[in-house]
Amino acid sequence: MTTAKNSKYSESGVDIDKGNAFVEKIKDVVASTHQRGVLNDIGGFSSLFAIDTEKFKQPVLVSSTDGVGTKLAIAQLCGKHNTIGIDLVAMCVNDIIVGGATPLCFLDYFSVGKLDIEIAAEVVEGIAEGCRQAKCSLVGGETAEMPGLYKSGDYDLAGFTVGIVDRDKIIDGSGIRVGNTIIGLSSSGLHSNGFSLVRKICFEDMKLSVDDHISELGSSLGEELLKPTRIYVQSALNVVKNYTVNGMVHNTGGGFIDNVPRILPNGCKAVIDRSSWEVPPIFTFLQKNGEVPRDEMYRTFNMGVGLLIIVDRDQANDILHRFEAMGETAFIIGEIASRDGEEPQVELTN
Repeated sequence: MTTAKNSKYSESGVDIDKGNAFVEKIKDVVASTHQRGVLNDIGGFSSLFAIDTEKFKQPVLVSSTDGVGTKLAIAQLCGKHNTIGIDLVAMCVNDIIVGGATPLCFLDYFSVGKLDIEIAAEVVEGIAEGCRQAKCSLVGGETAEMPGLYKSGDYDLAGFTVGIVDRDKIIDGSGIRVGNTIIGLSSSGLHSNGFSLVRKICFEDMKLSVDDHISELGSSLGEELLKPTRIYVQSALNVVKNYTVNGMVHNTGGGFIDNVPRILPNGCKAVIDRSSWEVPPIFTFLQKNGEVPRDEMYRTFNMGVGLLIIVDRDQANDILHRFEAMGETAFIIGEIASRDGEEPQVELTN
């Protein structure tokens, strides 16, 4: 039996020097996201962020973690990696703003079989862009080489964000009342949900490729599928600051059917008029070619509405105009009604 001698970690597939070079390459990109409160640069064992105790009197920390699911497979098929990081940030920060929280900092976890510095740097560029849109500081992360666990070219992402809200400003849906108005903000497309079904319809059933031009979409399939998730942080927080918001919903996995009930008080249901906004072509394309039942579409996808805001009826039009002034496409999509017994919590009409 021969015993190997003088083995190096790099010979097992993990290159520490390459990892260090990657950190150096992204330092300036990461620094470009830093807001007031960041106390150290990346590269340490942890990240430090100071809370502004003059601005927040009873600070409550709000945290969220998420990924982008199998949308990663689309980025890899397209060979385009500089937008998937925007999705990663969006999925986390949109989750905490619905509670009224301001995102403070963000960390990422990037795992790969063999580190490609250029691809990894593209991913981080996207993460940094998402953080700039959210005015959230990218303060650190972890890059892990795990040879043997991932196929060549594959990688995975996870994101983590921490935000802050004053205790008396928390939005938890408890203020929702019968007669409230529901405002919807348009999505940029699929965002980051339902991609396992999307891939089955497009690649297995229809035998399409990401380079195929789809006339109904006005673009290649890959371009449509990779549209980054819209980040609603600045517009939503502006409205929260200036108006009374009774509840907000990030319309992600589970669609209208599973997400809206998460904030509804007992005795309330959301009545949503499906004719009140124009469903983007990608959803019609998937429903038709995948023969997906209509109710399944509204439980799997956002159907063109990425964020729902529940407000007092007498403020609805002013809030609608405020969103539009901030660049959002907004529309009144329904109302809160009384719910009896075993009625569903979400009623989709038209």
